[in-house]
Amino acid sequence: MILQPGVGPIRSDVYLPADPARVLWGRLPCAADVPVLTVASGTEVTIDTISHEGIHEDQGRDPLAFFDGFGVLPHEVLADVVALAASDYRRDPALDGPHVITGPIAVTGAQPGDLLAITVLETLPRVPYGVISNRHGRGALPADYPVDGDVVSVFAAVDGSHGTMPRVLDGAHTVRFPLHPFLGIMGVAVPGDVRPHSVPPGPHGGNIDINPLTVGSTLYLPVQVPDALAYVGDPHFAQGDGEVALTAMEASLRATLRFEVIPQASAVAAFGELVGPLAETTEFLIPTGMSEDLDEAVRRCVRAAIALLQARFGMDAAHAYAYLSAATDFNISQVVDIVTGVHARLRKADFA
Repeated sequence: MILQPGVGPIRSDVYLPADPARVLWGRLPCAADVPVLTVASGTEVTIDTISHEGIHEDQGRDPLAFFDGFGVLPHEVLADVVALAASDYRRDPALDGPHVITGPIAVTGAQPGDLLAITVLETLPRVPYGVISNRHGRGALPADYPVDGDVVSVFAAVDGSHGTMPRVLDGAHTVRFPLHPFLGIMGVAVPGDVRPHSVPPGPHGGNIDINPLTVGSTLYLPVQVPDALAYVGDPHFAQGDGEVALTAMEASLRATLRFEVIPQASAVAAFGELVGPLAETTEFLIPTGMSEDLDEAVRRCVRAAIALLQARFGMDAAHAYAYLSAATDFNISQVVDIVTGVHARLRKADFA
């Protein structure tokens, strides 16, 4: 099924489409932005997100023509994708990022010092295909790829719960990998009147690319501005830790999320003083560390994990440090977003 705007399953009573008036392209919200939706804490919202792949200038900024090259029929291309690409939206590829986000969403009552909890309730693929790209000498091997500076856009298809792709250009789809849809960008607005670039993540969240944030997970973000001004985007169907080529399998999702304000006192009691994003799944607590230097990102993640173990489980720092060494995996979230990311997986059952 192609989930065109307003068509198909919409789980929540509150629905936010991704038309050009309700998205930002290449930049993330700041305190000066006007919300496109206002909700109370605890509200569930179904949000359409659109992938940036197929609308870039280096892909022709014509998704109908771009996807036609891979055999996608016109009715299988999303109308909101076509509308954004055809609009007069001003984006400077030399200065702005690639991502499209839907929002911002004001969550009434959120104040700096609180946490905003975003829980993923449902992620529905809007199309049965996606794109994996390498471009502009970026990725883990910028000196090696893309060869001759070309933009490489690998078309991937959906086959049930798996993605498929060819082994060589124009080859048959004989490679299969599991799909785990999630939103690469989940964030809150930053203070001031300057919209940040969409690529580097930070304390506000943004382009964190943490692949455990699938259905059933929650992301906790330190609120930066009144009413939080939350947003989501950069939808992925699948991503390996590292995201080494530059993008994941980028493809549009319809996501249903619950937005909940956790007051400062309750937040500190549950998690300690958070300085950056924290994820939670049924199995893990997932603190994060971010820096332009990957080694420093690891160190920040370790410090965040120690502080979380102290606040949540009453460990002293030395024992927390020892536990992390014995029992915790530290994963590279991504190495391609200027600011690299690391996340740890703390098993909650170890402290039951």
